[in-house]
Amino acid sequence: MAATIALLPLFLLLSAAAAGSSPYFSPIILPQNYQNMLTTFKIFIYTPSKPFNFSDAPASLFYNSLLRSPFLTQNADKAHLFLVPFSPDTSTRSLARIVRELRNSYPYWNRTLGADHFFVSPNGIDFSSDRNTLELKKNSVQISVFPVISGYFIPHKDITLPPLSTSPIPLLLAPEENSTTFSFLGHLKWDGKTEPNLVNELKLDAHFLVEEKSNSRRSVRESKFCLFLYHGDVAGIVEAMTSGCVPVVIVDRPIQDLPLMDILRWSDIGLLVRGGAGRLKQLLLEMSEEKYAEMREFGVAASKHLVWNEEPQPMDAFHMVMYQLWLRRHAVS
Repeated sequence: MAATIALLPLFLLLSAAAAGSSPYFSPIILPQNYQNMLTTFKIFIYTPSKPFNFSDAPASLFYNSLLRSPFLTQNADKAHLFLVPFSPDTSTRSLARIVRELRNSYPYWNRTLGADHFFVSPNGIDFSSDRNTLELKKNSVQISVFPVISGYFIPHKDITLPPLSTSPIPLLLAPEENSTTFSFLGHLKWDGKTEPNLVNELKLDAHFLVEEKSNSRRSVRESKFCLFLYHGDVAGIVEAMTSGCVPVVIVDRPIQDLPLMDILRWSDIGLLVRGGAGRLKQLLLEMSEEKYAEMREFGVAASKHLVWNEEPQPMDAFHMVMYQLWLRRHAVS
């Protein structure tokens, strides 16, 4: 009963979204599909060859939440998907041995060549000439942490975990009322090493605030846009969205590994920008206030699904990653 009550605000949000524009691809069917997932979806986990832990927080939270979840089944014949567990420092040779053992010891790998299997690798794995590792890479669903190394992510198959915010975020935090005036056009929390030339250009422009060590939520709330370097520090992207700061990811190529890409219409939540500081500033200044208000609203709504919790909450990051896995069960049904 408590879980149902907790779901109501989010389902009401989805129902309202269904009547008009929304940050979701399928706002009408999402609530029903989500409930079906909660009641029917089953995962079988193979026994790992040795105990291991993930040092990366999102991977650890996802894996440990799954181990404690009602999605698990001890009856492999009733499972929709199979998790292949292995340590993040497992070598390519060891991965090949793991898959070979699954192939020889269980009937499940061979019937789909691994297409109904998934694995958690925070950094992702590369292609290999070994048949077993290649099948794992090409056929099984890889779950890794956003952003993924170029070439290690296969769109429409693989899934990324949202980054863990460095500061606590209340799940239903909303931006301050009437905060339509801003001190800065854009805010960037810099890691001190990524894209130094671009960052130096931004530092010279009073429209932008660049900080290296501050975790100030005030800086985020006083900025119209929050900037993130794709290969830099992206941990604050969820906090930015929650606070009503429209995220702008500065990239050097097209990317397809944003979290929850099957669920969220990222093109209506934030911006992906290529080019220098001048082009960035021009694009931000040219955005209409109507479009900005819509993106801000969508970002706040979507942020609720990107928050990690020690104990998973309805429709949070853990459950929405599970939902993406549930969608992929159709590939082999």
